Amino acid sequence: MIEELGPVSPQSASAHADEPRTTEPGAGELDAGAAQPAQQQTAENHTAEPQIAGLSESIARLRRAMRRAARTAEPAKTLTVAQLELLSCLAEHPGSRPGELAKMLRLAPNTVTTLINALTPHDLVSRTTADNDRRAVAMRLTDAGERAVRDWQETNAAILSSAVGELSPAQQRVLGRAVPALEALARAIDDLPGAPV
Repeated sequence: MIEELGPVSPQSASAHADEPRTTEPGAGELDAGAAQPAQQQTAENHTAEPQIAGLSESIARLRRAMRRAARTAEPAKTLTVAQLELLSCLAEHPGSRPGELAKMLRLAPNTVTTLINALTPHDLVSRTTADNDRRAVAMRLTDAGERAVRDWQETNAAILSSAVGELSPAQQRVLGRAVPALEALARAIDDLPGAPV
């Protein structure tokens, strides 16, 4: 959980207040007032850096914990996270071409092809012709693929529900208020330019 940034004490700009003035009265006070916001911003930036590092580590730990809990809850399920993420992406964007899936998942095209080839024998995805180009291949989930996505979502929801129930009411309220910010953060990450594929 990210702690709120505490107030930053502005650096004193009046260290030489007792020295004789060499400018018009009030000029020193104006200069000091102009310097304080920049000094405060610099201090806040230094304070925010460990906060960002803490957020990154917390998200990574949450992902690892969710994966471990999902494997424990469904030991018979053998699909990898990458395969499940591709199936989920295809559930949101049925009829996508492999190249489009690669861009949405930020994966190399040959990686997506490998995932599709691994899922096809299990009857989780099917290849069809694209609606706007009969020469192109479009991917769709089969009924089994849709069930796999639903099962994964339900497993994750059950894990989170159980875990959140162990938190204090105050922590639960903080998490609830953080959901819009987390959704905005996910969208901002998706919109980052120049992400490696």
